[in-house]
Amino acid sequence: MVTTNLPFDEWTEVFGSKRLTGALLYRLTHHVHILEMNGESYRLRGSRENAVSQAPDDPTKNKPHRQRRLFPPQQHRHSA
Repeated sequence: MVTTNLPFDEWTEVFGSKRLTGALLYRLTHHVHILEMNGESYRLRGSRENAVSQAPDDPTKNKPHRQRRLFPPQQHRHSA
């Protein structure tokens, strides 16, 4: 799966060569289904919501950041 917000005709700017870009697109688009989505990005929407919640007048901004533990603490065994 490949995702991008650039149309194919702008990929040359990324890869720098029309020949390389053409070969890449030819191989990527052979026997594929292209899904074009034109909605608002959920990442952009999340960034905007974070910016609003982190505004200077937000009383929650000064709360200390709580760290989340991803793994349980390791048990240390000492041999006798």
